[in-house]
Amino acid sequence: MRTINLHVVSASSGETADVVSKAVLAQFPEIEYVFIRHGFMRSREAISNLVASMKDKDAMIIFTLVVEDLHDHMLMECYKHGVKCFDIMGPVLKEMSEYYGKAPVKRPGRSEPLSEDYFKRIEAIEFSVKYDDGKDPRGVLKADITLIGVSRTSKTPLSMYLANRGYKVANIPLVPEVEAPDELYDVDPNRIFGLIADPSKLYSIREERLKALGLTSQNSTYAKIDRIKDELKRSQTLMDAIGCTVIDVSYRAIEETAAIIIEKMQERFPEKQEL
Repeated sequence: MRTINLHVVSASSGETADVVSKAVLAQFPEIEYVFIRHGFMRSREAISNLVASMKDKDAMIIFTLVVEDLHDHMLMECYKHGVKCFDIMGPVLKEMSEYYGKAPVKRPGRSEPLSEDYFKRIEAIEFSVKYDDGKDPRGVLKADITLIGVSRTSKTPLSMYLANRGYKVANIPLVPEVEAPDELYDVDPNRIFGLIADPSKLYSIREERLKALGLTSQNSTYAKIDRIKDELKRSQTLMDAIGCTVIDVSYRAIEETAAIIIEKMQERFPEKQEL
């Protein structure tokens, strides 16, 4: 299978190009690739050496060089050596400049100063880590959002995603042998979201989890379909009793589920907006 060498080049840390590149690559799961980040590329010589080393190789450069001299040098060197390259920020900077009638500062690594929102986001992340996976059910009483669901319904990654949007999240695993905490009945059900999934989907996910641990479904009831169906049935009964919003996460990405929750929260609690 063809393997693409993807080089991310930046005059700063390269985080912007890193995030965008990986988001794009996620749309091509069949592609094999090697990801190489080149940060703090701030000289024409360094750029020339890098591009020259990629000549006649199956490679592509994605860059965020905003300094005009380095930007133009990258384009010239790639053209000279026949290396495919793409400028992530250039087209957006050009459109913004024309729209507002102002020139960008073109300073590498420039970002917004630390703000009140930044510290609120950090606080939300710390909260969500502290009250992850039912560590302390009292977190439900303080949380903006509480997630409940059986094992492998993406509660933890969803909690972290929402925390990065400024929401304090507690999540509670639902296990038949363990009573659900009383706190779930003491808060506004509009703040609670129940996560469910198709039994066969959960079965596949749990099977993979057991394999990663060196186990099989023969060693555990964790990945037995009858057990999964029973867990889901019990969880649905609890969610109905609480009166919370139920979301099927079977074929949804974390971002999709988060978007549904954020939309509901903004409708119900307009005073609490995402950061």
